[in-house]
Amino acid sequence: MTSYTVWYIVCIAYYMANGTASSEVLENLKLELRRGCLIVAVLAQLRAEQYGYTLRKALADDGLAIDEGTLYPLLRRLETQGLLVSQWREEDKRNKRFYRLSADGEVILKQLLEEWENINRSLGKILVGA
Repeated sequence: MTSYTVWYIVCIAYYMANGTASSEVLENLKLELRRGCLIVAVLAQLRAEQYGYTLRKALADDGLAIDEGTLYPLLRRLETQGLLVSQWREEDKRNKRFYRLSADGEVILKQLLEEWENINRSLGKILVGA
């Protein structure tokens, strides 16, 4: 999530609070905000190896439900970007693809978490007067 995205969301939230934006705008903004959060959540969860179903369950248990149609393309994209590694293994007499954070993924996750903290700090300052 870029600082522009955060600024845009804050501005739209302000306009929405004053009754000038539609619920469609809100839904689109919530979706955009969620996409960035999902990437960080998936990377953080995959510090420990998991397969798709257990990853979905862990995210849902922590309040961040994600459907299969979103999760698996995201996992493939993150693996293509070199942030994840995967391996097929048999478990319970079924082949399952296990994912975990790569070395590059660990570096990127650390950088994303630092950026998250910076954005969160800035938003905290901005929203105090809201």
